Amino acid sequence: MSLTATPNGDRVQIAIFGRRNAGKSSVINAVTGQQLAIVSDVKGTTTDPVYKAMEILPIGPCMFIDTPGLDDEGELGEKRVEKAVQVLNRTDIAMLVLDISRLTPEELAQGRGIGEKEQQIQAMIEEKKLPYVIVLNQEDKLSQEEAEKRRQQIMAKNGTVPVCNVSTVRKTGLEKLKDALIMLAPDTDLKLHILGDLVEENDVVVLVVPVDSAAPKGRLIMPQQQVIRDILDNHAVSVVTQVPSLAMTLDMLGDKVKMVITDSQAFGEVSRIVPTQIPMTSFSILFARHKGNLRTLVEGVTAVDRLRDGDRVLIAEGCTHRRQCDDIGTVKIPRWLKEYTGKELQIETCSGTGFPTDLSSYALIIHCGGCTLHEKEMKHRIFRAQQCQVPIVNYGIFIAYVKGILKRSVELFPAVWELLE
Repeated sequence: MSLTATPNGDRVQIAIFGRRNAGKSSVINAVTGQQLAIVSDVKGTTTDPVYKAMEILPIGPCMFIDTPGLDDEGELGEKRVEKAVQVLNRTDIAMLVLDISRLTPEELAQGRGIGEKEQQIQAMIEEKKLPYVIVLNQEDKLSQEEAEKRRQQIMAKNGTVPVCNVSTVRKTGLEKLKDALIMLAPDTDLKLHILGDLVEENDVVVLVVPVDSAAPKGRLIMPQQQVIRDILDNHAVSVVTQVPSLAMTLDMLGDKVKMVITDSQAFGEVSRIVPTQIPMTSFSILFARHKGNLRTLVEGVTAVDRLRDGDRVLIAEGCTHRRQCDDIGTVKIPRWLKEYTGKELQIETCSGTGFPTDLSSYALIIHCGGCTLHEKEMKHRIFRAQQCQVPIVNYGIFIAYVKGILKRSVELFPAVWELLE
């Protein structure tokens, strides 16, 4: 990720649902004005969710998600539909696309005025309280009067849900569809910044960024880039250093330092260097708060003390980076777990979208900071863990806990700090 790019997890997620050949991909291309999705007359061209980053004014950075057809068939088709449904866990706005010319009189007269497959996904969308728009595509196959009559019938059965007639062939109705998306877009100004409420103009924030064998060549990792950008957006000053030069950096800056933010892996060393009067936390803990999950994850960390021989522990990451020889998820955290607990544990790992469906057999889940995941996806993973009554914690909180410095690492957040009193 470049310093100027918006992380995919922070983009407005617009997901498109519908049957095969309803014209979902064509609608994406027409709305964006680009050939982002493959269009074909062959049913089932989209076999997996396809993610395309775009900028739609005035919404801003968006991620369009083109999903497989809801009517896909066979064993493989069922798995594709399951993947389409899973996309709801990260969706901000849903677009339910139908071929208006194929709606039967029976479908128009019953229920919500749309087909059975569409009503099934519609119920899931509404259960999650997601804003959505019904897109009646291919209106060019009907007379203007008939197309509008059908739209009115469906509007009457769907309350305040926007219903738009469009034709990707004639390029009609697209502006009204864009207006509906703009109306439904979340207010990004209400979203909690990474540390915007913790710093003021000209505050100095020291970032400790180890450059070791696990660090990518020639660049900073995403959470480090995002924190730097958030500091700049709030007109504060970021000073980036490594552990060996941290003491010298703090001496040079004197009493100007507002806080220190460190890579979680260096927590132990950094805590011994940073004076106790300077608040200290980690990138991972900041992202736990940024995604709205800090309190729950802190509450889950004490489960580490209850682990027994043979317990299964899941270590989960949101991204699929190339593993290094001393990788944090597959090497360091398992090692720290064994050193702290003294137990023989069954360690399992997962990454990317491969988060297990059944979590009930795990005694603990240790998750990464989730910088690449959308806020809703991260919250959904935590919700699933809670449903299965499985404690969940993130990397930074776990590391701070086993190093004996968790209370200090959350002192910037009084409501969470009080949990540890």
